[in-house]
Amino acid sequence: MTSFTAIHRFARISSRKVRPLLDLVRGKYADDALDTLKYMPHRGARMVEQVIKSAMANAEDQGVRNVGDLVIFDARGDGGPMFKRLMPRARGMAYMIRRRSAHITVGLADYDSIRSGLVSAAV
Repeated sequence: MTSFTAIHRFARISSRKVRPLLDLVRGKYADDALDTLKYMPHRGARMVEQVIKSAMANAEDQGVRNVGDLVIFDARGDGGPMFKRLMPRARGMAYMIRRRSAHITVGLADYDSIRSGLVSAAV
């Protein structure tokens, strides 16, 4: 049994806003994680939900029958590149505005392979 991953790169949200959502779903079954995220009002919850669905579709594409029984063993929100803008301030100065982005990574694996140590999380 191998692991199945999905990555949303250059997501237009700060990684600091996504990390609490990823901490919430890490270690849960994929179906339970989707049910949890469905009722959360955060914009980042929609993004994490899409990445989990993509990882489930990758698993289904490779022949896994019950993709809802896979466990989220790897859920990361890494910082991506920033758009840098200047905001004019008083007396001719300027402040830097950083529009941040994130790379959201979700890894799914079978519960038995996680317990036996075949799959290790890179968290």
